[in-house]
Amino acid sequence: MAKDKRSPEEHSIDPAAQQMLIRAEQLGLGTAFSRADDMAPCNIGSAGMCCKMCGMGPCRLTKDGQTGVCGATIDTIQARNLTRAIAAGAAAHSDHGRDMAFLLKAVANNEAEGYAIRDVAKLRTVAAHYHIYTENRSPQDIAKDLAELYISQFGQQHGQVAPIIRAPEKRQQLWKKRGVVPRGIDREVVEALHRTHIGDDQNAEHILEHAIRTALADGWGGSMMATDISDILFGTPAPLLGQANLGVLKKDMVNVVVHGHEPSLSEMIVAASQDPEIIAYARAAGANGVNLSGICCTANEILMRQGIPAAGNFLHQELAILTGAVEAMVVDVQCIMQALVGLAQNFHTRIITTSPKVQIKGALHIEFDEHKALTVAKQILKAAIDNFKNRGETHIPDVREDLIPGFSHEYINYMLGGTYRASFRPLNDAIMTGRIRGVAAIVGCNNPRSSQDYLHTKVVRELLRQDVLIVQTGCGAIASAKLGLLLGEAGLDQVGPGLREVCETVGIPPVLHMGSCVDNSRILTVLTQMVEEGGLGDDIDQIPAVGLAPEWMSEKALAIGTYCVASGAYVIFGGSSPVSGMPDRVADSDIVARYISEGWEKAYGGKLEFVPDPDEMIRRTLAHIDKKRAALGLPAYDPTRFGRSGDARMLELEKLPLAERQAALYGMSNR
Repeated sequence: MAKDKRSPEEHSIDPAAQQMLIRAEQLGLGTAFSRADDMAPCNIGSAGMCCKMCGMGPCRLTKDGQTGVCGATIDTIQARNLTRAIAAGAAAHSDHGRDMAFLLKAVANNEAEGYAIRDVAKLRTVAAHYHIYTENRSPQDIAKDLAELYISQFGQQHGQVAPIIRAPEKRQQLWKKRGVVPRGIDREVVEALHRTHIGDDQNAEHILEHAIRTALADGWGGSMMATDISDILFGTPAPLLGQANLGVLKKDMVNVVVHGHEPSLSEMIVAASQDPEIIAYARAAGANGVNLSGICCTANEILMRQGIPAAGNFLHQELAILTGAVEAMVVDVQCIMQALVGLAQNFHTRIITTSPKVQIKGALHIEFDEHKALTVAKQILKAAIDNFKNRGETHIPDVREDLIPGFSHEYINYMLGGTYRASFRPLNDAIMTGRIRGVAAIVGCNNPRSSQDYLHTKVVRELLRQDVLIVQTGCGAIASAKLGLLLGEAGLDQVGPGLREVCETVGIPPVLHMGSCVDNSRILTVLTQMVEEGGLGDDIDQIPAVGLAPEWMSEKALAIGTYCVASGAYVIFGGSSPVSGMPDRVADSDIVARYISEGWEKAYGGKLEFVPDPDEMIRRTLAHIDKKRAALGLPAYDPTRFGRSGDARMLELEKLPLAERQAALYGMSNR
């Protein structure tokens, strides 16, 4: 039976989203939020206890000792289901990397209209990792070699995927010892599907070892390559000012929302929107120009490089259409709701699909081709502009927040140490002294079964108060942005005293926006550089750090979580567990859940746990950070030791009479 209907305030903590949900109710239109209320999930399937791998089933295991028709036990079934989900997530992110590698090759061969190599320094740095000769060679020649190397990683059958060498040396040796170093990206995904076919691998732990290998092919393979190439072609992100939420839509302009995950399309639409031809075309249609904004990870891509505003995260895609102000929503791959087309039919919005891999019945399909990218981008924008005359009544929430995105690992390195001594030393020192208690990466999706953004922002806010530095990617980053947490000012009133000192000294917000979900590879790079800097152990599993995905919903999130565990991280997912089982009804239904926690921790130093309660997420995060601090011999966290220097201390002094202030300043100068 479906649960009771929730109110807009229960569906989302975002005031802009609440306004649009009220409008949806008034118009009698459904959204993902209302559909989640209407659709009760299958408790057997959601617990991972249903097998549909062959035509003899589906088999639902709900009793002690019960097996599938083939004899498969509950732990085998759960391990197969989880591994298949991880393989699908790894395939999605890695396929993104494949497309970017082909684009890099086309650009190097001068075959991609409108693109160029924007960050030659990054190209040379990445090429040097793989001993590609760079001296006295043109960027195009270097790019050709790098593109060929990256393309070869997908079909490679033996050896190891190239970016593995960028992990800490001790971690590489552990992977080799356990036999989980990926040989080739496609090979591991294919083998995951083979192993989980009827009548194949029937040992849960053995199956899950290959899940590790498949996930590593994503995190230290396809995703890392995708991030590298995006930086090379579109520029390595650095901090700039942006805005987020539905209030970024403009009443007097043609609103085009780009949604999906591939920056090759969105970056070219940004370029086309600034072309005098397109601007003149829009003005001839009665608009003041074209206003671009993003949804989901495409939003993060163009936000952190071009400052294009984010209209919202995953659950905002339908809400943007409900404003009545969107002429076109341009989508490529991943996280695109099929419901968009039906909803758009109630307004004037055109849904335009662009990827050869994705079509939606009823949408306009304009296929993107990087060889004529600018031409296609202009065609898409002209279709949107032609639709401006059909706009009716608009309801744009006057809700938007400023934010500072664009903290690539290169920029973090620079901001900590400066131009001539770029280094992670100040970050490591801040953790070692206790000014920063630890680091948390809070990433992942929105899920309409929880209150949109609530879990993300509750965890972020509490960890900030506990002096935990936050790095964010994907929809989680946009959740924080919409609440104003990605600004430096947040450090003055929402952050613990030690972290506040660091933020004031360096001039950074306490929440660092690091990009899209594929850019979680940047977090791996940061952790590796922290290890290499010294003082926090010799491998990632020793760093006081935790990864969290409070509102996960995608198979990609499972792949990300698994490659982070394999890298040595403790990872906490909110929401429901796909391997929760029914311990009260089936004695062995928690075998897999225990193995991906206790078993993986013993093997890799990292573990994966599903914790629905946010307070418990926070408690476990802090307990893990403190445990790692103790293991390193670092001082116990004590917030009373810090907070009386920097800007905070100066603000205190300003309240004193002049004589007392001068005496205090004199005393400080003589310490």
